[in-house]
Amino acid sequence: MNVHTREIIIPGPAGDIDLSIDLPPGGITSRGLALIGHPHPLFAGTKNNKVAQTLARTFVQLGYATVRPNFRGVGKSAGEHDKGIGEQEDLLAVLDWMRQQTAWSPDVATLPLALGGFSFGTFVVSHVARTLAQRGTPAERLALVGTAASRWNIADVPADTIVIHGELDDTVPLASVLDWARPQELPVTVIPGADHFFHRKLHLIRSVIAGAWPATGTSAAATTQDA
Repeated sequence: MNVHTREIIIPGPAGDIDLSIDLPPGGITSRGLALIGHPHPLFAGTKNNKVAQTLARTFVQLGYATVRPNFRGVGKSAGEHDKGIGEQEDLLAVLDWMRQQTAWSPDVATLPLALGGFSFGTFVVSHVARTLAQRGTPAERLALVGTAASRWNIADVPADTIVIHGELDDTVPLASVLDWARPQELPVTVIPGADHFFHRKLHLIRSVIAGAWPATGTSAAATTQDA
């Protein structure tokens, strides 16, 4: 993503997991951790996808230590595509690893967790969020972009989840996202003129998330500063 991005390999349930790590200035966070899910591996989706990078950049600017793993069989990650099931296990393993990185913060084990996903990554992240909630360790908040509601069984998500979709998305029609969101009474932010990959609209993803995210040290007030 930038000169400060660190690339490492960690062990996972199916073998190596290939990670990109981006830290706030100084390499230390008191804000939280963020974990990003990338688009579909069988359609050239990787952790270096521009939307996944935009999500990571946004969370770093908000003060989060941010990790983007490659899913199974992508880049240097071992294993084979597992239709989102094994990928959930991998994200949970990455989170366990993140919770041990005391160099990022002495409180890393208990810092809030943000989850972000794009396209197929929204499916994986939504189910990881549900698992964490069932364990009694829920994520602080989710940000889902290009939610793949027409292709995957996206889990129900918390009411404060940020859902961003392109008006002209012809990969995941906006109507399918609204059908998924409607029973949850979940607002959807529609980016006019945006396609599935948000060409020339990436800055609006940053703006929406930064504008909706709580300011540092607050629990309810949202910051209006554009990251």
